[in-house]
Amino acid sequence: MAAGTSLGLEALAANEAAYTLSPWQGTVPPLQAVDTHGKTWRLDDLKGRAVLLNFWASWCEPCRAEMPTLQQVADLYGADKLLVLAINFKEHPARAIQFAASTGLSLPILLDPQGQAARAWGVKVFPSTMLVDRQGRPRQRVQGEVDWTGAEAARWIEALLRQ
Repeated sequence: MAAGTSLGLEALAANEAAYTLSPWQGTVPPLQAVDTHGKTWRLDDLKGRAVLLNFWASWCEPCRAEMPTLQQVADLYGADKLLVLAINFKEHPARAIQFAASTGLSLPILLDPQGQAARAWGVKVFPSTMLVDRQGRPRQRVQGEVDWTGAEAARWIEALLRQ
């Protein structure tokens, strides 16, 4: 294969999305989880705001890579319009707290110590983010790493805020 052809294929592969976006299908699973400060969060209590439920783990490199952009988008919109909940999958609370402290995260970190929330929401890929509208209805599922400050993610969030 010619060097130019190989370089072209590498450039094409680099432009492929690192995520898949699909519409939400099925019923709305319950969400009740405790954060690292002991506060209990329930999806039903969050109506009126768009919500991103981000399932992650500190051992997941794509999770770690996208987390700063989740923080930036949360800061941009403000929790009264868009609430970003980072749901840690099956790690010790101290590990989740250490990760947040070392990366400067101020997002609410919810704990899913047995993986029950992840199972209920059908999470099989990390990171996975559920986009929930202001009425508390999941609209889309994003599997994989996303730049949440990018144009594509901004369109998803704006659509959530309109619904």
